[in-house]
Amino acid sequence: MISIKSTREIEIMRQSCQLAARTLNYIDSKLEIGMTTEDVNTLCHDFIIAHDAYPSPLNYHGFPKSVCTSLNEVICHGIPSTKDKLKDGDILNIDVTTYLKNFHGDTNRTYFIGNVDPKIQKLVKVTYECMMAGIAVCKPGAKMGDIGAIIEQMAHDNGYTVVQEYCGHGIGREFHEEPQVLHYGKSGTGAEMKPGMTFTIEPMINLGKRHCRLLKDDWTVVTKDKKPSAQFEHTILITESGSEILTLDPENPYDPKFD
Repeated sequence: MISIKSTREIEIMRQSCQLAARTLNYIDSKLEIGMTTEDVNTLCHDFIIAHDAYPSPLNYHGFPKSVCTSLNEVICHGIPSTKDKLKDGDILNIDVTTYLKNFHGDTNRTYFIGNVDPKIQKLVKVTYECMMAGIAVCKPGAKMGDIGAIIEQMAHDNGYTVVQEYCGHGIGREFHEEPQVLHYGKSGTGAEMKPGMTFTIEPMINLGKRHCRLLKDDWTVVTKDKKPSAQFEHTILITESGSEILTLDPENPYDPKFD
């Protein structure tokens, strides 16, 4: 069953989602070469707790940390560690989900660490554009397959591939709800979008081939060919006339300016 949120539920979700966005804005100002992904985890954890919320990933099906930190060839679900130090030229995805007043808000961004190869910068830029293109097709009456179709087309037009094993998802009182939101597929297929639906769009785009591998920790997913992967994510709401991005801080909305 796809959950349709009430006006009251949407307002609480908006609060949780905005806190998730503020967490990413906060950590953006703290990232520097030499810090560890465990440092990133601690900063995000403390920020979320200080705002009377809980980091949804912590202990979720046994996940041991408060955020996911995915470096370079890590596609998703990277576990923060004192062993992983940020180096000049890295890309780092930080995935934050906050649990506030019984509702989850989920968002992630890929950050440049120091001087990043222009080829990888372009991958990150196109990944962001893929997410925004997927959001742009969302409105009442559209189909879920419309999202994947436009993302896949844009990625392929730029010579990239789309990870198929992991997808976006409905979200609300539960961290993961129906529907699944594929980032590939055929326009005009899948569930119909209706006002009050809330779900994430979070494409994972690879510089090389799309194939992935799960590491022995049963969480970390990497590209098989060890080439970089980028990801962005927003939680969105289907409105009466279109869609709204819930995971934006109204005081400092995220609008990256890529070269």
